[in-house]
Parts: sequence; C-alpha cells; structure tokens
Amino acid sequence: MWTPRRYDELAEESYNKNVVAYRAIKEISDCVGSVPFLLYKGKGKDREELEDHPLLQLLERPNPMQSRTQFMQTVAGFLMIAGNSYIERVGPRSAAPRELWTKRPDRMKVVPGKRGIPVFYEFSINQGQVVTWPVNQLNGLSEILHIKTFNPINDWYGLSAIEAAAYSIDQHNESGKWNMWRLQNDARPSGALVVDPKSATGLSDEEYSRLKSQIDNEWAGPENAGRPLLLEGGLDWKEMGLNAQEMDWLEGRFSSAREVAAALGMPPQMLGIPGDNTHRNMEEARLWLWEQTVIPMLNFILAELNWWLTPLFGSDLELAFDLDEVPALITRRHVLWDKVSNSDFLTVDEKREAVGYEPLPEIKEEDIKKNPGSVVLVRKNTRQLGDKEAENEDPDGPDSKMPQLGTGKPNGKGNGKDATAQPK
Repeated sequence: MWTPRRYDELAEESYNKNVVAYRAIKEISDCVGSVPFLLYKGKGKDREELEDHPLLQLLERPNPMQSRTQFMQTVAGFLMIAGNSYIERVGPRSAAPRELWTKRPDRMKVVPGKRGIPVFYEFSINQGQVVTWPVNQLNGLSEILHIKTFNPINDWYGLSAIEAAAYSIDQHNESGKWNMWRLQNDARPSGALVVDPKSATGLSDEEYSRLKSQIDNEWAGPENAGRPLLLEGGLDWKEMGLNAQEMDWLEGRFSSAREVAAALGMPPQMLGIPGDNTHRNMEEARLWLWEQTVIPMLNFILAELNWWLTPLFGSDLELAFDLDEVPALITRRHVLWDKVSNSDFLTVDEKREAVGYEPLPEIKEEDIKKNPGSVVLVRKNTRQLGDKEAENEDPDGPDSKMPQLGTGKPNGKGNGKDATAQPK
C-alpha cells in the first residue's frame, strides 16, 4: 500500500512520521530562513544599498504571527513537501502591501484558464468557506503568488521532492513498523501451514474458510508480526521465510534513507546515515548543502519575489540575500580571497570588484604632495598608465605594501613587486 499522491498523506508519512525526511526538510528550511534580505536601488556600478526601507520592514515582520525567519521556513517547507507554495499579500490593490501570509497548499485550488494563465485562485477553509483571488490575464499577476517547481505531467501544480521519494519513505516507514512488531511479538519468519499426510482427509471447505479468515484477522499485517499460531487438525508449520540477516534488513533501511536524503538534496552523512559518504568531513558536506540545495532554492524564491512584490514599492528596486552572514560559506570566501589576492593579472580595483568591494577613491596629486607618507596606493590602476610610466615604475615602490583584500594588513606573501603592474 503506497502513500496516495495527496498533500496531507505525503506530509503525514514524511514530515510527521519519517525521521529522515523530517530532519532534512527542517535543516534546509532553517537554512533558508536564516539568510537576511538586502535591497538595492539601481543597476550595475550605480547600484545603491538601501538599509532602511518599507519593503525590508515588511519582510522582517510579514504578518503579526510570523517573523522573517518563520515566514521563509514555511515557504521553503511547503515547497519541499507539496511542490507548491502560496503567498497572499494584504493591503491596497496594486499598491505596497501591509502584510504577507503563507497558505496551506492543500487548501488552495488553481482554476485553469484557456491561455495558460489561471483564471483565479480558490482557497477553502473550515465549514465550506471559500475565498477567491482573480488573476490578471495579461501579465499573470494576482494578490496570490504561486511558487511551484517543475512538473513534467501537470501544467498547474509543481512536483515535490517528497512525492518523488514517496516509495523510499514508505519502505523506510514500513521497515520500522515491521521491526517494531517483531520486537513486541517475539516474531518468527514466515512459513506455510501443511496438512499432515497421515491424515485420512484434508481440510473441509468450512475448516479451510475458517482458517483463512483466522489468519487474515489475527496474524496478517505488521501489528500481528510474529504472533504464534495455534495449530489443530493435523496442521504443521513449515518455515519458509528469510530472517532479517538474510534479507539484509538494516542495509535496506539505510538504502531507503539515503534515497530520501538524495531526493531532498541533503548529504546523508549530515543525517547520520552510514555509507556513501562522498564528503571528507562535515564542513565539506555543509558547504555542499548550501551550494547545491539552499542557495538555488533561495534564488528561486527571490526571483519570484522580485517579479511579484518588489515593483509595488517603487521602480528600479531589487531584493537580494546577504550570504556573507552564512557561516558555512566562510571557507569558500577565504578561497576566493586568496585566489584574487594572488592574481598578478588583475588590478586592485578589479580585485576589489571580484570580492564585492567598491573601487578605491581617486588619489589626487595634491594629496600626495601634502602627505605622501599616508598614501599607501599611489597608483591604483597601473594598466591606465602610459607605456613609459609603467616602464619606469619602481618595483619596490609603495605599491608593494598593498594590503590583503578585506583585512587592511600588509601583504606578507608578496615578492616585493607591485601586484598591479603588468608584464612588459
């Protein structure tokens, strides 16, 4: 009996009953909820970060019942369990909303349209109450944002990772039930009931039907696993089943757990599942989780919010995530900084841009004459100098004291030459 492809059944069998699915979904949704938002105005080099804005205030407290962290955890959790996540904006129509609310996917219905755009969204709550939101047939906008994953066989609803892993979740759950009842009932392997050949007659139709009904009612199913049989009428028990060791029961359970973790994009070793540990340590596994699962999900949600929500607060605005606050990505940033800092074919400004810093301010000649000792970088971009100036550069000049990116400490790894100078 496989779990039906219904949201409530999938949620019950996965998040509520399966420890592997629960832990993976909770870990990923916690990571998604931990990343703060950033807001920028403008594009390219003219882009300006806005630290205090109504949109940031709304996202920090979307509604009276949820913080930003709880809100994003819910959006990500629904997306993994149902493949669909719905957000309602509350406020003046076609203006900046005052609140954002998540909606349970099993209560939301998409009413299809003829042009590939839904006609409206329908939300059913207790006692048959129904709320609807129309959809603009020109641009697809509505007061409901429907975030859905790719589904190759459905035009209107997404395909969840839990649905793809449903068989593995069922196998993992049923193996746990089977083992539980074996322990409680002192279970024995399966076998066959054989009539004693010395008996003159076999079982009558009435005896056969009664025995079959008794087996179905009293010994079938995981809750009756291992209950002893009461034999009569020349019946004998012949053991035929395989024991747990022969079935490799434990490895089968681990195999199902690894499949569930793989479907959700979770490294198995982070869940304590032995075998197939491709990462050398937990630090690598956590970095893989962020780069392969969490960041793609963040970008997916962010793209939808920038299309549906951000324009209501003004033109030329763009939401982003502050990944510099993620401890798991520190190792990746250090590797990037080392590579950029040791690259002799980049100018200082190009190095700063590669790691997210603004260019250095222009240095005026009069400032150098007034206080030459305070100027560390006299020539910040040597590729803009003429050939004669670059040829006559002092290799041991002040540029050799260039600080490491992001630190302000002298670079002790250099060879004494200007890191920004180009080869002749």
